[in-house]
Amino acid sequence: MQKVRVLVVDDHTIVRDGIIALLSLAGDIEVVGEATNGNEALKLVSELHPDVVLMDIAMPIMGGLEATRRISKEYPKTKVLVITQHDDKEYVFPVLESGASGLISKAGASSELASGIRSVYRGDSFLSPSVARLLVENFQNSAGERNKQDPYSRLTGREREILKLLAEGYSTQEIAEMLVITPKTVEGHKTNLMSKLGIHNRIDLVKYALRKGIISI
Repeated sequence: MQKVRVLVVDDHTIVRDGIIALLSLAGDIEVVGEATNGNEALKLVSELHPDVVLMDIAMPIMGGLEATRRISKEYPKTKVLVITQHDDKEYVFPVLESGASGLISKAGASSELASGIRSVYRGDSFLSPSVARLLVENFQNSAGERNKQDPYSRLTGREREILKLLAEGYSTQEIAEMLVITPKTVEGHKTNLMSKLGIHNRIDLVKYALRKGIISI
């Protein structure tokens, strides 16, 4: 069985020893070298050509982010799996932007380490649950901010329905009959939706609906 060849990079001897001891329990993973900083890591990658580099971030001489960028650019066949005690967005996003194939929090490393190495070796990505949760929350927050900026998201379902019918040229009376509501209710929805959209006449409303893709010519 071909083993996954791993280079362990961390400036703390006790951490490296612990990682190596843990990986020795996995029959399909072999630690082929260890380094204490980014410079040493680059040198050993060029000599050993490991399949995966297990990379710490905060190290002297050359930190893990710069080393990861260099490895990703100069040795694209070698995958980098970052292991760090930081799982907040100030660290997570720069790590992913550096070209790392995954990120593991040291808090959960013992249970995730081997599976993370196997994943990135196969060409997949791997994120600790805490890191994945952070990315999901960031996406949701970004989506929420985008929705706040789009006034269309503030319209109710009925207002969107009436907006479409108005843009298609139906009169207030026709819309009232179609939706089985009173003309006065239609006018109320019309006033509200135009106020929310910042639109003041029917021509601009039609233009908005066309731009938004609500109607087509």
